[in-house]
Amino acid sequence: MNKFRGYLYKTARIMGDINAIKKGTVGKRIARRMAGRFTGKAIFRRIFK
Repeated sequence: MNKFRGYLYKTARIMGDINAIKKGTVGKRIARRMAGRFTGKAIFRRIFK
């Protein structure tokens, strides 16, 4: 089941990338992804000190 869920998430991410390319909002998408990663890392650092 986990592999299937991973496949669905990966497919959704690719579809979102394609949609961003069509709309011309690739820069925004990249910036939001990076912001989300940094936010997630900061939260985990605080939790698991």
